[in-house]
Amino acid sequence: MAAVAYYIKSAEKGKVPRVRRVAGIDAIDEAIGRAVEMGKPIFCSHGIANLRGATSGPQTLAGLSVLSYVTKKAIESNARVIVPVRQPEVWPIAADIVETEYKLAGRADEFDSDDIRFLSSNQFGFSSNYMGLMMREKPGANIMIGAYWAESLQLAETGNRVGAFQIAGTAQTSQIPFFLVTSDYCLIGEEIYSAGAYLTKDGPLMASLAGQDVGRIIAVVLGGLGTLAYTAGITILLDLFGM
Repeated sequence: MAAVAYYIKSAEKGKVPRVRRVAGIDAIDEAIGRAVEMGKPIFCSHGIANLRGATSGPQTLAGLSVLSYVTKKAIESNARVIVPVRQPEVWPIAADIVETEYKLAGRADEFDSDDIRFLSSNQFGFSSNYMGLMMREKPGANIMIGAYWAESLQLAETGNRVGAFQIAGTAQTSQIPFFLVTSDYCLIGEEIYSAGAYLTKDGPLMASLAGQDVGRIIAVVLGGLGTLAYTAGITILLDLFGM
């Protein structure tokens, strides 16, 4: 927490920390550009989870942050964005994000709520509808960032089949291999959580990422020191915590 607070204060003073380049996030502009050149729509999915899951909810939020950026760039390029939705509670949020971007661009009258597609609350009903929609619309780009399960390969294979430029990412470790082999770019694990900060270059968000990384480094160092100490027979930490 101290590291996060320090970096946020530094960001407020204009010292925004740098983060490493993430190829999958950088490629979002390329995906949008390709769809525009081909005159085809962009599919942008935030996954199939609701917002209540302890591990899946944050993934949905990560996908929604990407949706905001994709919509903004698509409006600038006069491209159409189609948002497949599974969870009824997420539909109004996704719709509001897209509508807000149109309003900010001064083009509120061009917003079409029909492009925010509620497909089905059933997992495979959703995936079947999503696949059918891709076969009909033939998107130029298919961006999937969020929580996915068994439907991940179905969706990614269909996107591949219709020739869409695909960027996919999830923190569901069991599904990452499927995205890796079927997508042009893949965001692995925690990379999806950094997408919002990375795309917007928001100072406090970038600072928060840097602070969290410091915490991880400290945890790894302490873990290594603890292992060495235990191997050397130094048990003071074990005795201290009564382990």
